[in-house]
Amino acid sequence: MCWPTDRSYTGQPTAELHTIGSPPLLDLVTGHLIRAGARYAERGEFTLRAFLHGKIDLVQAEAVAGVIDAADHEELQTALTQLGGAVTNRLRRVRDEMLRLLGDLEAGLDFVEEDIEFVSTDEVLRRLAATRQVLEALQNDSVSRLPSGHLPRIVLAGLPNAGKSTLFNMLAGRAAAIVSNTPGTTRDYLSTVVQISGQNLMLIDTAGWESVTDLITDSAQRLKKDQIQQADLVLWCLAADTSETERRVSMEAREAVVESAALLLDVITCCDRSPAADDLVQRQGVIAVSSVTGTGIPILRQEIVRLIQRNSSPRSGLLSSTAVRCRESIRTALDSVGTAEIAVREHRGDEIVAYELRSALQQLSVILGEVYTDDILDHIFSNFCIGK
Repeated sequence: MCWPTDRSYTGQPTAELHTIGSPPLLDLVTGHLIRAGARYAERGEFTLRAFLHGKIDLVQAEAVAGVIDAADHEELQTALTQLGGAVTNRLRRVRDEMLRLLGDLEAGLDFVEEDIEFVSTDEVLRRLAATRQVLEALQNDSVSRLPSGHLPRIVLAGLPNAGKSTLFNMLAGRAAAIVSNTPGTTRDYLSTVVQISGQNLMLIDTAGWESVTDLITDSAQRLKKDQIQQADLVLWCLAADTSETERRVSMEAREAVVESAALLLDVITCCDRSPAADDLVQRQGVIAVSSVTGTGIPILRQEIVRLIQRNSSPRSGLLSSTAVRCRESIRTALDSVGTAEIAVREHRGDEIVAYELRSALQQLSVILGEVYTDDILDHIFSNFCIGK
């Protein structure tokens, strides 16, 4: 396939060879091409060429890497949306509005001695406020954006022998944790990635809640508390056949967890071992499960996803790599727009307002890649896979 003009992905004349995916054949074809004067592409070279020839901007170039590195469906959708120009269009619209306002202000400066007003003070303030709102929304996206690959953390906690490890294995779909009737079997924490309703989650099993009696127990308890503090959701487990004394101890420990956990869901485990499970669920409004019969497991899975999605921040329109790179530029642009608003209200002169607008426009150009340095490009494209 041949693109003799600038209609290719890179904006340069390009040819593609399509063949079957046989490694020996591919090696043979590649060897002939190398001997004929071709070379292997550098990391991100095709996307870099597309950027340098104006086919895409820097925000979209970062989205190409985001598509490749997406950890789940939501990450992929964010990358595809950014690649499709959603973020770019927002930036270009606000930039075009700032350019129009700057043009009106500078036209007025040319006729300042003739007392001709091209745009009123109220109109300038209205347009600056609209610009600020768009930049604030972008800033919120850049600040709240979770790191790429972040998975919600689901921590199982409770007293020893509360059925945590058995439930962990059930949710993981494999025997990932050692299960024993001996209290204190789990000393370190275990973690595995599970998928529930298409969403990837980090599932973590922790040591049972108990008094510190030695250095090993102390270490296990500290690790458990660290995991609980980092959790997006804690599943507090209580076995259905637990004695009344143990239930009281469990409730006391649970209260300590509530203070540090972001979100907690009560789970009655081993409900197949005690007819009292139904009474506990009715009285406490918790979910009863059995890892032996599978009772309640589908309901628990649904509730985990519902709580995680309900308490998650709205999905940012920015990839984490873009958010990190653009955060300072957006903040600086916002500061300039805010200073411009103050200058208008205090009648400092349109030349001050125009200066601040030009400063904000400079920052938007940096975000879009209209102003860049070799160091910035090296940093971005060095993270690409070979050839993309």
